[in-house]
Amino acid sequence: MAARFEGTYTALVTPFREDESIDWDAFDALVDVQIAEGVSGLVPCGTTGESPALSHEEQVAVIARTVRRANKRAHVCAGAGSNSTREAVHLAREAERAGADAVMIVVPYYNKPTQDGLVRHYVTVARAVTCPIVVYNIPGRTGIDLLPDALGKILDGAPNVVAVKEATGNVLRAQELVRRFGSRLTVLSGDDALTLPMVATGARGVISVTSNLLPGAVSRATHLALAGDVEGARRAHLALLPVHAAMFLESNPAPVKAALAMRGVMRDVVRGPLIAASPETRAALAATLAAYEKAEAR
Repeated sequence: MAARFEGTYTALVTPFREDESIDWDAFDALVDVQIAEGVSGLVPCGTTGESPALSHEEQVAVIARTVRRANKRAHVCAGAGSNSTREAVHLAREAERAGADAVMIVVPYYNKPTQDGLVRHYVTVARAVTCPIVVYNIPGRTGIDLLPDALGKILDGAPNVVAVKEATGNVLRAQELVRRFGSRLTVLSGDDALTLPMVATGARGVISVTSNLLPGAVSRATHLALAGDVEGARRAHLALLPVHAAMFLESNPAPVKAALAMRGVMRDVVRGPLIAASPETRAALAATLAAYEKAEAR
């Protein structure tokens, strides 16, 4: 399991038409721009891809489309998690069969399993596939935090678990994982605004929302941080902070889809129970992006 996770991975949005069917033309164009702008990898069917609102058939189709469109030009790490272990096993197998380079498995949500239950869940899913697995820990959405001791047990029982998307919003947790697990586990930031401080303490990149909109800028900021260019990385990171914040003015991915729609990339459509960004949020997005672009043009 020597897969190398490093750099900027875009948590891809799933474009929809007005009737909420998947807009494959817009999706292909989005993937092409991501690769042209230098992202390291693509993450279809995560939170940003509205995976809870996709059918299993749609989810597998999105993953397969990403693999075909990327055509080995970027690493594909497919979201395949569920709050059901059996369902997660099925989705992970389907993602692997579709050609994904790796799968990302979110901590089971709603059920609120014990830490031992989380260990069993991940080890069971990991043993059902041969590809590398990224653990996705986001307690703000799942209602439960996968603690370092349990993660250590998962690593002991599942050699193909190789990375974690650390989205607790806690840099102390990120550096603790680096300290405890070293090269055995790659830590990736799950929050755009925390990428620089996490990389400073040993993380190797980010799974990004903002890179849907600004793939080149986010990739550059991450590259500078990984290269140890402290001043360059700080400037790039701080310049992007208002944009990162704007992406979460409302529930993700409504703001980033609104911003992409402003640029003519896709329609401003999300599936229920989400709704499109409010006029106030769209106005704030427009102002933030205009200020960012003006500053970058200087």
